[in-house]
Amino acid sequence: MKLSDQIISTAKETISNEADAIANLENFIDEEFTKAVEIIYKSEGRVVVTGIGKSAIIANKIVATLNSTGTPSIFMHAADAIHGDLGIVQNDDIVICISKSGTSPEIQVLVPLIKNFNNTLIALTGNRESFLGKEADFVLNCYVEKEACPNNLAPTTSTTAQMVIGDALAVCLLNLRGFSSKDFAKYHPGGSLGKKLYLRVSDITSQNMIPQVSPDTDVANAIIEISEKMLGVTAVLENDEIVGIITDGDIRRMLKDHQEIKGLKAKDIMSENPKTIEQDTLAVEALDVLEKHQISQLLAVENGKYAGVVHIHNLIREGIL
Repeated sequence: MKLSDQIISTAKETISNEADAIANLENFIDEEFTKAVEIIYKSEGRVVVTGIGKSAIIANKIVATLNSTGTPSIFMHAADAIHGDLGIVQNDDIVICISKSGTSPEIQVLVPLIKNFNNTLIALTGNRESFLGKEADFVLNCYVEKEACPNNLAPTTSTTAQMVIGDALAVCLLNLRGFSSKDFAKYHPGGSLGKKLYLRVSDITSQNMIPQVSPDTDVANAIIEISEKMLGVTAVLENDEIVGIITDGDIRRMLKDHQEIKGLKAKDIMSENPKTIEQDTLAVEALDVLEKHQISQLLAVENGKYAGVVHIHNLIREGIL
């Protein structure tokens, strides 16, 4: 077998094995899972997620997901917990302990301490009969038959299963809280994701100049207005009402159709009934309109009055596209 064929075969087998294991997790979503979700939902404290080794890495990811979807959470490393960090756990907190085997030495030391504090303990483990599984108040079963590792040693499928159960937990809580896209935006203000959720047309137009001419403006001055305002477009206004738009494309078509531009007015080359968008509309919706109509600019309006221009380059710069 060629090396490339061997690589492809191994990769596909890994994905297939993990996919089968993840699909099997549906069989473990039971009444105990429901009770665990409910007790977190009703809790006035935080969720403290702990683990060691690869499970600690998964714990960090689950904490990040819970925090970003409305469930206050914090990570506590199991090894550090038994050397002072146990003070992280407060009276009303719920502790989720992640361990594939449920029998590691650190877990066996940590679990009785948590139980002594009378905190609810939820186990996320692949072994219900382990020390952790038996001591926990609730068990979230993430059992996998084997790892993707050919030696069945390196945590691969098992850590994927842990993450999936964590995601299922977070999404259940999200739904119970009625967590909306507006809530999501509050926790994700940075990056393109956040901007898609909160950036509005008015935030774009406020950064741009506002090109405008009248219907009787001569074409030469209309071209100057388009050039100076650097948006490749100008609105045509009459009595403060939008009656048309002139784009770079209109200018090119005019030059193609007319040998002489002297005497031509804005009204002679403008396009009537231009596409507009309200100032308080999300910027990502402006992108949808631009793409639908295959145009580069939109005129923004506020209370029916011209307010500025949104250019596709603005959206690219903001990371919306």
